[in-house]
Amino acid sequence: MLLFSVTENGALRKIKNMDFNDNKVFLIDDFKTIYLWFGSKASKKKKDLSVKRVEKLKNAREKSTEIKFLNQNQEYGSFLAIMEILKKGLKTDSTIERRPELQIEFEDTLELIELGIDPDFEAEITIAAHNLAQEKKPYEDLCKKLAEIQLKLLKDKDKISEKEIQKKTDDILKSSSTYEELCWLIAELSKLLGKK
Repeated sequence: MLLFSVTENGALRKIKNMDFNDNKVFLIDDFKTIYLWFGSKASKKKKDLSVKRVEKLKNAREKSTEIKFLNQNQEYGSFLAIMEILKKGLKTDSTIERRPELQIEFEDTLELIELGIDPDFEAEITIAAHNLAQEKKPYEDLCKKLAEIQLKLLKDKDKISEKEIQKKTDDILKSSSTYEELCWLIAELSKLLGKK
């Protein structure tokens, strides 16, 4: 998560904590969501420039990013839960580790197949996930494909509406799944769906 104070001319100044002063505008970037917090006395110019800045940030990203606008004393949802943390500041302790990301071990699987070992269920998924990743489909398309497969596993495919697919897609977009994790899940659930 990155914290920024927005200056009067729209520039972003990296900061370690937020004082929630009513003359300020803050940008909080957690990569899946960008929060733009407006102090009640922040100037219109600063607000307008910060909105342009956040839209530019969103457009520069391949993955879908959600923008949430928050006004002082009208904060809501998950932002309320992190306000105290933002006041105290983010720790830059190097002992905090990022969660391990799934990596598709295609080369290892291919090596075993070349040695004459028949691919097991996991190897089949690895190959399918690798092939899907090579197609380089947009992240949002993968989220929608995963949503459709999950719903097919849960329901009769004739009873799945576009609205349900869109809601499930939005839920997946808000998750912290990497591109390769989506490919793996699609490959795995497709195999299970084929056996169903």
